[in-house]
Amino acid sequence: MSTQILKGLRVLDLSRMLSGPYCTMHLADHGAEVIKIEGKHGDTSRGNGPFRQDDPDHAWAGYFVSLNRGKKSVQLDLKSPEGCRAFRDLAATADVIVENFRPGVMDRLGLSYESLAADNPRLVYAAIRGFGDPRSGQSPYANWPSYDVVAQAMGGLMSVTGPNADTPTKTGPGVGDIFTGMMMAFGIMAALREADATGKGQFVDVAMYDAMISLCERMVYLHDVTGKVPGPEGNGHPFLSPFGLYPAADGHIALGIVDDAFWQLLTRLMGQPSLGQDDRFSTRAARANHASEVNKIVSDWTRQRTKEQLTATLGGQVPFGPMNTISDITADPHVASRGMLAKVPHPDAGHEPWTVAANPLRFGRHRQGALTTPPALGEHNSILEGLTPPESTEPLVGKALRDAFGRFATGVTVVTTRQPDGTPRGFTANSFTSVSLDPPLLLVCVGKQALSFETFQQADHFTVNVLADDQKEISGLFASQSAKKFDIAAWQPDERNMPTIDGALARFSCAQHRLVDAGDHLILIGRVEDFETREGHPLGYFRGAYFDLGLNSALTEAATAGGVAVGAVLANKDQVLLSVDKSGHVSVPVAPANNNSADGLITDLSNRDLIVELAHPYAVYRISKSGTQRIIYHGSVHGQPPDGMQYFDLGDLPLERVRDGAENSMLRRYAQENRHGTFGFYHGTEVEGVVHTPNGHHNYHV
Repeated sequence: MSTQILKGLRVLDLSRMLSGPYCTMHLADHGAEVIKIEGKHGDTSRGNGPFRQDDPDHAWAGYFVSLNRGKKSVQLDLKSPEGCRAFRDLAATADVIVENFRPGVMDRLGLSYESLAADNPRLVYAAIRGFGDPRSGQSPYANWPSYDVVAQAMGGLMSVTGPNADTPTKTGPGVGDIFTGMMMAFGIMAALREADATGKGQFVDVAMYDAMISLCERMVYLHDVTGKVPGPEGNGHPFLSPFGLYPAADGHIALGIVDDAFWQLLTRLMGQPSLGQDDRFSTRAARANHASEVNKIVSDWTRQRTKEQLTATLGGQVPFGPMNTISDITADPHVASRGMLAKVPHPDAGHEPWTVAANPLRFGRHRQGALTTPPALGEHNSILEGLTPPESTEPLVGKALRDAFGRFATGVTVVTTRQPDGTPRGFTANSFTSVSLDPPLLLVCVGKQALSFETFQQADHFTVNVLADDQKEISGLFASQSAKKFDIAAWQPDERNMPTIDGALARFSCAQHRLVDAGDHLILIGRVEDFETREGHPLGYFRGAYFDLGLNSALTEAATAGGVAVGAVLANKDQVLLSVDKSGHVSVPVAPANNNSADGLITDLSNRDLIVELAHPYAVYRISKSGTQRIIYHGSVHGQPPDGMQYFDLGDLPLERVRDGAENSMLRRYAQENRHGTFGFYHGTEVEGVVHTPNGHHNYHV
């Protein structure tokens, strides 16, 4: 059955036959968009059969249906320049590429991992080969072709499978392919996790030969520990008994008796309790030394009873199970309860669905949805028209976005979306952050305890609305649990029918780009598809109170100005730390010239054994004559003042010794504001500006 746990993941599947398609089948089953890239005749397995009687044209091989349910198909001739260009365009939009060609094939086509990663640094490129890729270790067999039977033989699986050393046996399922495909599915997810954290994808390689050695791990350590070469053990076990397959009157059953307690229970169920105390059989080691005798005793008892009788006696008592055929499996209530035989709908009306093995993974937070139809060859060729690589943001658009992002250094936002049934949902977020201009990305945080958490987690699109300073009531409404938010608030649908708040200063319409876990919050990253702004002051929020940020672009302008001086008003309880020069004049501490930044200021003071924490900007003003911008932070400081610095009581600041008029006025204001614990934010010039406070703002003249 299918989940949507990998929704949003795009996978290009160049693989054929079993190993790669089995790997990408698991990704598709869990919601990834898997696009099969097929040549003129398609994946070889399309023609491998078996075919149902209602398929006289042999269009739907069971082999293909089972492995390729839920995927898309695009036909491309990768040997042509046009096909290569189209694939490269598609790869620039992908998260993952999976291929199982021999080494060098993609390189010769001009589609090497390195060239594709240059266009798409996040790309995870997964290569399944018979003997690995030279990038991770040059095998002497690198260019040998390989199929499942070769991997089983060379990897040692056949050497330990079969009734005896003269009869090596291939396992029924294509384990060489399937186990390798599952290993690669794990490798892909591990690489994607790192790509989420670092923005860098990588080349992932697994060899079928290597995977089989990993599968046969027991023979490796047995050879190391005992010096022996393990061989086939038939249906038994080299050092456990009874352990393996035993005859029944109508087939076979499996027993796995390891613990002595299970052996004693088995003997009682067999009606031979004395065997449980027999010194030849009472311990695990003793039973291993008398394995032939133990197996004969058990076999003589089991072969006289049917599988049903043995199930009634042993089932749930000791490690036991009947050996099932597919007929037995289809009738087993476990299989029905677990939904392990799934239906794949036929694309043509009037045809019965196919029955396939369902995906065995179960996730508690994702229900198991229905599987979907496999693709006809080239069914999704039109996908190429819309999946060209994202172009760099045009300069004018980039400038407008930078301005839109930059004018709201912080602020209150309402984030909105719709539930699957169309019901609008929204919540108040006290900040949003732009993280990229190319592509244009922004993020908001969603609390995992929020009522709308799952809605936003699953939403394909959402909007971020930056509120104006007269929209405190709207912010409070969307911060509440009211079910009537959208009945009370004025709003309009955008181009994607997402709710947008009337009167907001800005609206960013986003497609969900990625989700990142962040403890008790989820970071929702959106790709900006459309935006609009209007003039006005945004609504701010700090320490539980709203305030008008006013012209908050002052911070952005100051940070990009040619000359910037960074300083801080640093408090220690009821005292302020000030610098004192040789003539006795005082000033706020400033960052050193060689690292003129907030970090530089902290580092400089830390080097003088002070502990400094900057809370928020306190003043930004421009010196008219020189054009220099000053950014003054508010913060705290602890530690003994070093040479050239001194603590002064807030009630007795030496304002007459402060040369700079703007700084003098700022310190006087700080002493006043400190008494009632509410700090404003000043911006303007050294002569005149505006102080914004939690209660609004007022003009301020130095």
